[in-house]
Amino acid sequence: MKILMVCLGNICRSPLAEGIMKQKIREAAFNWEVDSAGTGYWHAGELPDRRSIATALQHGIDITDQRARQFQQADFERFDKIFVMDTQNLRDVLRLAQTEAHRAKVELMLDQIYPGQERSVPDPYYDDNGFEAVFQMLDRACEAFVSYPRENT
Repeated sequence: MKILMVCLGNICRSPLAEGIMKQKIREAAFNWEVDSAGTGYWHAGELPDRRSIATALQHGIDITDQRARQFQQADFERFDKIFVMDTQNLRDVLRLAQTEAHRAKVELMLDQIYPGQERSVPDPYYDDNGFEAVFQMLDRACEAFVSYPRENT
């Protein structure tokens, strides 16, 4: 399975989600791939936000190998599952979907723990204290996804 995590700038939430999911799939010994992207282009090529890096490191996850990139049309073909962090990301990604098969791949990340409630992972960019809460939300959602029984893991 190939999973893509998407937020706005690909420096806060989606890098954390990528790092957490990679850790979970390593622990589960699944042969999955994980990447992340942003709907915006502003931070392309940059490291994750220093606060995301620090928060991940506090939990034993190193995300310094990641670089921000913008979501592309080709990502619909490259990935089996596209998790978006909030409802605006959901609208932006779905706007680029050209087929029902593409649309079916896209889901809010928090639907893993709050199905059908359309909950968003808050953007912690303007709140230094928000990164740990975001990490905890993403950790729970990634755990739920990895723990869900499925074939061909």
